Amino acid sequence: MLSTIIIQAVAGVALGKLGCAIGAGVAAIAAAIGIGNIGKSSLEAGARQPEQAGHYRMTAIIIGALVEGACLFAILVCLLGILR
Repeated sequence: MLSTIIIQAVAGVALGKLGCAIGAGVAAIAAAIGIGNIGKSSLEAGARQPEQAGHYRMTAIIIGALVEGACLFAILVCLLGILR
């Protein structure tokens, strides 16, 4: 009886760490897709209105930095879950 409880507890910890690792990977992939979409949209907007290209570039850099910050926060939370 005690051995089954211990085995279930160990399996739960392993699944939790696996979930945290998968969550960190999903956060990184989502950030990469988001930054790619930001860059694509910025280039398209600059092609339509070349006189505003500098404005679009600066906006894309700011939004990309915010997306990257959110991604790093999500990865940090996942890593804290793994190391817990």
